[in-house]
Amino acid sequence: MLSRIVIAVSALVAVALAGHKLFPAMGGFTPIWESFLPWAGLAVPVLLLFALFARSLVAAGAALVPGLVWALMFGSTFFQTPPGGASDLKVATVNVGVRNNASGEAMRKIASGLDLVAAQELTPGGPAARQLDRMFPYKYPVGTVGLWSRFPLSGQEKLDVGMGWPRALRAVADTPKGKVTVYVMHLASARPGHTAFRDKSLAHARELVDKDDSKRILLMGDLNTATTDRGMSGLTPPLRDAQREAGDGFGFTWPSSFPVTRPDHILYKGMTATRAGVAPAVGSDHRAALASLKL
Repeated sequence: MLSRIVIAVSALVAVALAGHKLFPAMGGFTPIWESFLPWAGLAVPVLLLFALFARSLVAAGAALVPGLVWALMFGSTFFQTPPGGASDLKVATVNVGVRNNASGEAMRKIASGLDLVAAQELTPGGPAARQLDRMFPYKYPVGTVGLWSRFPLSGQEKLDVGMGWPRALRAVADTPKGKVTVYVMHLASARPGHTAFRDKSLAHARELVDKDDSKRILLMGDLNTATTDRGMSGLTPPLRDAQREAGDGFGFTWPSSFPVTRPDHILYKGMTATRAGVAPAVGSDHRAALASLKL
């Protein structure tokens, strides 16, 4: 009986991994599952252990099937080598935490040496904004989101991503190597059974990118979902994920104490990511996402 259970569960895990986009959304539960998809690999050693208890080679072989599927989907994450080399643009995005009294200290540590910083859950005039004002000559804050830059900004525009109020922005950074169109977004939150509002804001984000004919686009922010979520299709591609292209590991950013998923993103096109990673953000429940890009 134990052997049969292992075989059945192994088949279920393999199908849930390989065919996750074929399952219905089930009121938002499936997209949430997709955001935690890499963790499904933990089922494999557990299944192998039960196969050992059952003393069944057939069960052990079945347990290896979801392991193979997982390896095909995510294995390269641990073996890829970041391109490295010189970069023209160093950027970061961080959800500073609306009740974070240490957000100024967080930004002082994160933003040092960077060219562009996107922030979400800002308090206008709060410690994070004041610290960034001291570090960067150019800025464009919109409510609780903002962009700070070492380069002049033009074409600033407030954006409503389907939430009824501006919680996103667009601006063009004039770098020494050319112009880069920058989006900063904080999309609607999601939880199991309640993803419709987030999905609506994600669809608006995709529409904005689709309509933008800029040569170089950089989208940074808290999108409240991972790139494995079906809702990100249509956004990645055409945009590329800096962590996937040039990072080391999954780059989980939430929750900060023990990150299990990555809602914070640096997406781009018309450039090449050379490095990507994460950094602690004092007092926030998110970690910062960072990337270096070559124009």
